[in-house]
Amino acid sequence: MNYLVTGAAGFIGANIAQKLLNIGHQVATIDNLSTGYEASIPKGCFFIKGDVSDIRSIEQLNNQKFDAILHIAGQSSGEISFENPTYDINSNTISTLRLLEYAVKTDCRRFIYASTMSVYGQQNKKEQFCETDMVKPESFYAIGKLASEHYLRIYQKQYGINYTALRYFNVYGEGQNLSNLKQGMISIYLRQFIDNTFKVVEVKGSIERFRDLSHIDDIAEISIESISNTNFYNEIINIGTGKKTKIKDILKLMQEYLNSDKEIVVTEGTIGDQFGIYADVRKLQSIYSRQFIDFDEGLKRMITKMDNGK
Repeated sequence: MNYLVTGAAGFIGANIAQKLLNIGHQVATIDNLSTGYEASIPKGCFFIKGDVSDIRSIEQLNNQKFDAILHIAGQSSGEISFENPTYDINSNTISTLRLLEYAVKTDCRRFIYASTMSVYGQQNKKEQFCETDMVKPESFYAIGKLASEHYLRIYQKQYGINYTALRYFNVYGEGQNLSNLKQGMISIYLRQFIDNTFKVVEVKGSIERFRDLSHIDDIAEISIESISNTNFYNEIINIGTGKKTKIKDILKLMQEYLNSDKEIVVTEGTIGDQFGIYADVRKLQSIYSRQFIDFDEGLKRMITKMDNGK
């Protein structure tokens, strides 16, 4: 089979592309290398350097037909979305429209979209969300992702493109970009712990906040499963563990695994940040049974790989 996986220079895209290549599929990617690295693109993946929102990048695909398009690329920081809303909507919404137009043109009937738990926002004291709950995005990033979900629904109705919007909760794991201090909570904290140029570990917001943390292996496997499993077709699905982990517990584990006594300094939170929500995963569990990696084990794997310099 032949797949387009956008963003294969990035953390999630690279892992999905590699797993597809490992099982014998052909993979192409478009990536602008804004947060990823060309060296991260798996060997054997056909690479177009460009922005998915730019029609000139899409044209370089030369009307090639794909069995599925997995749109993983995108600006994924709520904080950055406030700094540059125009770039954010290009990255997360215009790019989706470009690819949907390409799917119609080339008769590609399968489209997987990397959405986000951020579409739920923070709603009073509600902590756990299912797919039918009200959405209340609180960042430009979340607004763009939600808009793309609606475009997917309309393209399915009008053009018969079978979509799946995977609302990823917080993803972490080996290969996460530790140099980007505005994206990826686990990688941000780890960078500050291990890099001696940081005299303290700065935590933006209360340590009582919490996250639903999913290891990259689980995210990649479920994303690939969704391609051909018809139970995923034309659905919006939460992808998370259904468990909440407090920031203070994340930091404690890092201190333990890294044998670090570096001071932790709590500062003001970032604009649009969520205090904490976690996934109601009954829908996912009803169509695909997978035991997620526990966070303590996943963090240990991530740190071990860092220590080995891999």
